[in-house]
Amino acid sequence: MESLDPAIRTVWRIKLLLWTLLVLIPVVFYEVTHLFAPDRWLPPGSLLGLVLVGGGVMSWWLPRLRYRYWRYALGPEELVLERGVLVRVRTIVPLRRVQHLDIAQDLIEREFGLARIVLHTAGTRHSAVVLPGLRQEQAEVLRDEIKRYLLEETL
Repeated sequence: MESLDPAIRTVWRIKLLLWTLLVLIPVVFYEVTHLFAPDRWLPPGSLLGLVLVGGGVMSWWLPRLRYRYWRYALGPEELVLERGVLVRVRTIVPLRRVQHLDIAQDLIEREFGLARIVLHTAGTRHSAVVLPGLRQEQAEVLRDEIKRYLLEETL
């Protein structure tokens, strides 16, 4: 089983910090509007501190744990994904069920030279399987190997 590119930890950290910032905006608004409220149930700044500390700790530890437990392997007829910190999930995608596949990047992944492969399979539930944290070149090689299998299968 192969692990993801180590740069994905930084990408996940940045995304979690952005979510923390998104949560922080209404908390700051609440803190400012209730600064002198007589019926305040928390000391001033405690909610703000809780969000900052909680977001910082989650942004530091969660990507490390996610990275530790994310693995994948491309077999002769299937793609195997293993992931999960609290709940371990092992997904086996038979390559013959793949209908099409994409290489996708968001802005942050592009900045770090990472991509993710999205396999669209036949079926209704969980029909899109995502393999994140691959170098762009690595994602293209993996896509070409899956494509080669699909073309051989149709002949």
